[in-house]
Amino acid sequence: MTVITNIGDLKELSRRRVPRMFYDYAESGSWTEQTFRENSSDFSEIRLRQRIAVDQSNRRTSGMMVGRQVAMPVALAPVGLLGMQSADGEIKASRAADRFGVPFTLSTMSVCSIEDVAEHGVPGFWFQLYVMRDWEFVENAIGRAKAAACGALVLTLDLQILGQRHKDIKNGLTAPPQPTLSNLIDLSTKLRWCLGMLGTRRRQFGNIVGHARGVTDTGSLMHWTSTQFDPKLDWEMVKRIKDMWGGPFILKGILDVEDAQRAVDAGADAIIVSNHGGRQLDGALSSIRMLPAIVRAVGDQTEVHIDSGIRSGQDVLKALALGAKGTHVGRAYVYGLGAMGEQGVETALEVIRKEIDTTMALCGENSVNDLGRHNLLLPRDFEDRWT
Repeated sequence: MTVITNIGDLKELSRRRVPRMFYDYAESGSWTEQTFRENSSDFSEIRLRQRIAVDQSNRRTSGMMVGRQVAMPVALAPVGLLGMQSADGEIKASRAADRFGVPFTLSTMSVCSIEDVAEHGVPGFWFQLYVMRDWEFVENAIGRAKAAACGALVLTLDLQILGQRHKDIKNGLTAPPQPTLSNLIDLSTKLRWCLGMLGTRRRQFGNIVGHARGVTDTGSLMHWTSTQFDPKLDWEMVKRIKDMWGGPFILKGILDVEDAQRAVDAGADAIIVSNHGGRQLDGALSSIRMLPAIVRAVGDQTEVHIDSGIRSGQDVLKALALGAKGTHVGRAYVYGLGAMGEQGVETALEVIRKEIDTTMALCGENSVNDLGRHNLLLPRDFEDRWT
């Protein structure tokens, strides 16, 4: 029996249990993967300030994110193809998040559809939208999210053009996997995964097949997705989508001070400082290195959240101490899903919560709401190394 003490344990278990193409899909970045690596390594440059002889008998990790009470300021980020990490993965992740008391965000590129998660998961999940050339699809997706009573719309802004991810190309990534010799050999060692897939009907992009015009099978789906991300997305379109949605509105993919202010002007209730987990513009700065400047620029005009590179509760604490009001984890819970299904997601969240709680105590704090720069020791050039 594997004893899980940290996210790395779940990562290793996931690597052994999930088919290579889907494990690589999550565990990769674009081009040289420089930004992918620095998203995590830049967190390690930040040191924590230890404090002692402080009453620690009433610690609280709970907080608020976009008007919602949460068990800790952590949301499950939108990740495509969760249903290929584990059968019905989006449903499992939404249930685990709900039990734990944090938001789950469903990706446009999910295997389980909005309706699947609304029916078999839990109400109030957030929905992440990609803007496609097919405007009818965009309008319908927003309408479907409204009908499902989604709690917020998360509009991703940094995927107008798809960054090249070498592993996906080399692995021939498809959902479901094509029956090639290399895939069949790999699947023969992943019997747990195969049995799960045999027990579900959800094996394609559920939000697209049957919902986008002309997409009825894998072949038409592949053609549609390869041509649909809309390069014309601009701030006027962002405002148009906000008006169509009419509810809590979050903009994801902010990595520049000027763009952060434009997002505020567009009426965002929250922005997510993000480089798409290092999967888009390789060579961009890490999210944590850009966070302080963006927090200074927008102040209290909107909630500033962050994703990309968060692998522990200590990472969450450092981001909050640098001014973030919320954090979003992706790979950390994907490892849990691939390793142990629904229970694995909850285990990942519990690992993160315990790390936040213990680290907060050793830093002399009782609440995540009291965290600040006084808890950190930063390198002198952390914020101005790159100008």
